[in-house]
Parts: sequence; C-alpha cells; structure tokens
Amino acid sequence: MSSTAYILDDRAGALANYPHARKANGFIYVSGVSSRRPDNTHVGVRIHDDGTIERDIQEQTRAVIENIRAILNAAGADLKDLIDLTVFLVDMADYAGMNRVYNEYFNAQTGPARTTVAVKQLPHPNLLIEIKAVAKEPG
Repeated sequence: MSSTAYILDDRAGALANYPHARKANGFIYVSGVSSRRPDNTHVGVRIHDDGTIERDIQEQTRAVIENIRAILNAAGADLKDLIDLTVFLVDMADYAGMNRVYNEYFNAQTGPARTTVAVKQLPHPNLLIEIKAVAKEPG
C-alpha cells in the first residue's frame, strides 16, 4: 500500500514519531490534534500572575478545528471533506461549550459523523480537548 505522510513545519510537532496526517486509499487520516502551538504553549490557556491557570474550551475547540483545517489543506482537502471525527474531552462538563464552537463549523446534513468520549487526561494538563479526524480526498 502506498501512502503519503504530511508533517507541517508551521504546526506543533508530534510528541513521538508520527505525522500530522497520512493519505492512503482515498482517505486522509489526521492524528490527534490539540490547541498546542509550535512553541509548545496552548491556545485557550491563561496563566495568571498568582499562578492560577484558566482554560477555555471554546478557544481550544476553535484552535483544534483550525489546526485540523491547516493539516487538511496541506493534504489538498478542507473541513468539508471530513467524514468522521473522534472528540476527546477531559471533562464532559465542557461538552456544551465544545458543541457551541463545533456547530459554527458543521451542520448535521453535510458535516462529519462524530463520537465524543471522556478521557482521564491528555498529554498536557492545559489541554481540555483533542480531536482525531478522517477525511476523503476531494474529487
């Protein structure tokens, strides 16, 4: 089987040896995406002078979806080509906030199938959400 790996220099690098996405057999498989920036800071996180940390699920969700868009664009696709998403939330209390942003991007008639699951934790304590995606090649 022939496949193509996509590794973007302008996105946060993987924490192990895997690509941002892999295209194979007419599909684009996007690795789990967070709101991490290339400098290892996180969108949707504010660290206050007193040391408290504020995390915003809506900002993180928007950043994750925009990161997925950039990865898909590199592979010649866009959000409209998504067919399946798996959303990982650290806390289901963030489900409504995540959905508010999600619904700005997708609708039930044309958007991807989706599963949302709660997980104990993600690779960094600042992260509230990670999304894994599958898209079809356009055309």
